[in-house]
Amino acid sequence: MFVDSHCHLTFPELLSDLPRIRADMASAQVDRALCICTTLEEFPQVHALALAHDNFWCTVGVHPDNEGVQEPGVDDLCAHAALPRVVAIGETGLDYYRLNGRSIADMAWQRARFAVHIEAARRTGLPLVVHTRSASDDTVALLREAGAGQVRGVFHCFTETRAVARAALDLGFDISFSGILTFKNAEELREVAREVPLDRCLIETDSPYLAPMPYRGKTNSPAYVPHVAARLAELKGVPLETVAAATTANFERLFGVPTRPGT
Repeated sequence: MFVDSHCHLTFPELLSDLPRIRADMASAQVDRALCICTTLEEFPQVHALALAHDNFWCTVGVHPDNEGVQEPGVDDLCAHAALPRVVAIGETGLDYYRLNGRSIADMAWQRARFAVHIEAARRTGLPLVVHTRSASDDTVALLREAGAGQVRGVFHCFTETRAVARAALDLGFDISFSGILTFKNAEELREVAREVPLDRCLIETDSPYLAPMPYRGKTNSPAYVPHVAARLAELKGVPLETVAAATTANFERLFGVPTRPGT
């Protein structure tokens, strides 16, 4: 019924408890999840999860925050992307939130890394999973430079403005909402969610982070994604089942994942 379009199941706090997490997912009617890669060093473990479970898929990419890790090349990403059950490039993008005394000009290495991922997505035809924090102008600019229709994907864990949402939609990207949508101080984000067409929305947990209400402050899990769906349904004024069906169909369309029997 529900799909978690972005989670980090190889992170220690989740991987060590995977059997229980999968049981909780089944109980919550969360029947699929996309396991996100954040470094090339992590990829074999992420890929192994996708190969081991018929309701998991994975991505390949290097998160913009990660320094001191293997730097991806276009050929590296394309080779990994050709493997079974790899359905997207990322998590990639720009993050200027923690500059640690550096200037935005000093973050040229992030922009170069993002450009590598964009080119890999263009070559493979796979969607991009985009992370952007305090860097939306540059994020949108780099995607525009790639050319309309050249790349597609999703702005994950969206926390930006209406203007950024409109720019992302105009570029052909979908918008994914996380547990932040349920937070008391997220009214501006809820206004954005009201405006994004349902046929362009995804839902996610970004677990183990950002657990939705009423679990805020606890370790997040894919089993909690129905809480995101419920808040989105409330904002859209539609039944929960409508949001579940739409976000599942959007996930299948974007990532090329086949329809699950019985859905």
